[in-house]
Amino acid sequence: MKFTIYTFGCKVNQYESNMIKENMLRHNFLYTPNFANADIFIINTCTVTNTADQKCLKFIRRMQKKYPDKISVVVGCSVQNNPEVYQNLKIDLLLGNKGKSQIAEYILDFLANHQSLFAVDPKRDIVFENMFINRYDHARAFIKIEDGCDNFCTYCVIPFVRGSVRSKDYNLILEEAKCLAKDHHEIVLTGIHTGHYENSNHDLSDLILDLAKIPDLQRIRISSIEITELNDKFLNVLKTCPKLVDHLHIPLQAGSNPILKAMNRKYDLAYFFNKVDEIRKIRPNISLTTDVIVGFPGETTENFAETLENCQKLAFSKIHVFPYSPREGTKAASMPNQIPDKEKKERVKKLLALSEQLEKAYFEQFKGHEVDVLVEKVQDGQSYGHTSNYLEVKLDEKLEIGQIYKRIL
Repeated sequence: MKFTIYTFGCKVNQYESNMIKENMLRHNFLYTPNFANADIFIINTCTVTNTADQKCLKFIRRMQKKYPDKISVVVGCSVQNNPEVYQNLKIDLLLGNKGKSQIAEYILDFLANHQSLFAVDPKRDIVFENMFINRYDHARAFIKIEDGCDNFCTYCVIPFVRGSVRSKDYNLILEEAKCLAKDHHEIVLTGIHTGHYENSNHDLSDLILDLAKIPDLQRIRISSIEITELNDKFLNVLKTCPKLVDHLHIPLQAGSNPILKAMNRKYDLAYFFNKVDEIRKIRPNISLTTDVIVGFPGETTENFAETLENCQKLAFSKIHVFPYSPREGTKAASMPNQIPDKEKKERVKKLLALSEQLEKAYFEQFKGHEVDVLVEKVQDGQSYGHTSNYLEVKLDEKLEIGQIYKRIL
């Protein structure tokens, strides 16, 4: 039988979908990227915003209407957050964020017994579900090293749907990385709260240093890390480990102290600025990208102006901008002074304009300099990829996908 997978959301979801695909293939199912040709469709959902939930539900309803006879498997964060909504959709196999590594077995049971499955475990304290992949579907490979979050930022539903912080077996990560490094020169370490990785008396810094010993591995990247996790030990790794790329994604979320406090973030602006100064003393040309939420409840025009000013001072190379989305069950959803959607859109527009300006300014610094490009796509005789510091580059030549080339920008 043929199956297809559609993935919404973050890099963790992408990794998990890659694992599901490999597991399905090991159980003699055949993969097709085309929904029309599949007997089974698997959808991995996201719930980070209301819009994400709506996109998932709309897509699933459309697929059910278009392909009513196919076996439907829906999993992930949106299911975990809205189990009653999904139960009404008459899905064959419905899972939250537990049991994804067993999906192939669940499907085999369904084929044998024709009994639908609903498996959404509401508990936060669960063990890490170890996953292992042999090859990633893209030029750079991801490894999920951690799951869950205990920060409980007032706007965020993820701690409720992903559970408490838990980490992958240390030796299993190294084994997986050695396997992936045969075909992938860059590995990205990902998780819900990646910087909180801890297993067998090893932390993220230890892991990076051991990964750097793998001969075939040329680049180590972290998908995202909190500013509070960049301790002296990590900064020393940044100083001494050349395989750790010249790029860190560090969420700021707001450039105003009153809003940071209302968000229950674990730092203030002085802490953030000081830590960025430490980073740039070690690597002056490092790319620092960030996430910012605009229109958080109570964010005044003065607060937003402060965010704009501080983002410019911090000189991020890119800002991912999100309008605040109320999530039921979070503290921020019931806060007073909710910002109108029209005002949120205006603030998003202004911050994106600043991001574009900063991105261009950062790119200009490297014109005429030699950079290393990991080729990720080749099309019409041109090659596309990213540098160590995550500059997006187009080269007017046909190169091999997955290889790293030195070129003058």
